[in-house]
Amino acid sequence: MAEKKSLGKEFSKGLIRENPVLRLVLGTCPTLAVTTSVTNAIGMGVAATIVLVCSNIVISALRKVIPSKVRIPAYIVIIASFVTIVQLLVKAFVPALDTALGAFLPLIVVNCIILGRAEAFASKNTVLYSAVDGLGMGVGFTAALCLMGTCREILGAGTFLNGIQDLLVLFGDNVLGGWNGFDFNGGLSAVGLQPITLFILPAGGFFVFGILMALANKIAAGKGKPKAELHGCAHCPMAGSCAKYAAENETCEEKKEEVAS
Repeated sequence: MAEKKSLGKEFSKGLIRENPVLRLVLGTCPTLAVTTSVTNAIGMGVAATIVLVCSNIVISALRKVIPSKVRIPAYIVIIASFVTIVQLLVKAFVPALDTALGAFLPLIVVNCIILGRAEAFASKNTVLYSAVDGLGMGVGFTAALCLMGTCREILGAGTFLNGIQDLLVLFGDNVLGGWNGFDFNGGLSAVGLQPITLFILPAGGFFVFGILMALANKIAAGKGKPKAELHGCAHCPMAGSCAKYAAENETCEEKKEEVAS
């Protein structure tokens, strides 16, 4: 019973308490780039979740085999292998999604969330807990993407779930009766309104992301939790293996010693 409770906590932490986007502020590049529509957000989220779960499982299973000195290159090879598999499957079965995501699909290899969970969790925990951690973080990442995508698509394009058939193509050509999302443009035109194109541009992405971060911090403050903030390289899960951070940290320590003396 205690194990189930622990597994539940490991899964749920990625949804809210340690949401990778809104709390840990990781993976912001794809978050800003692909959330012009909910369909793209779902596609990116599912792809990242598959890679997260699979890489966490393999890294956890090999954690006692991989030498410490080469663990980061080993992690990248494992992650890159799963990203390649996912990308080839997307190209073969959901080509429209592959075109929409573009370079951001293969760039999952260097996504901070994937590498961060490999270093901070999978390399230190059992296979089962690592799989649950990857699933929770992946679902939390997908939820954050969908939240941003919903705001930007509705306000910026006047649609919701536009192009959903491109994701459902695996299940047939006429899933949901051929329904391909909502289109509010006709209703907006009738009352003399039109979508605010700014929201599907990069500036709109930053604006929506900032609003969501402010709301997340407000909710966290109400529950007595610390705000989500960028803490520089020292806060990164990969800091211990980063040569640049090590060099900068060593310089800072030398300066402190000079001041103290």
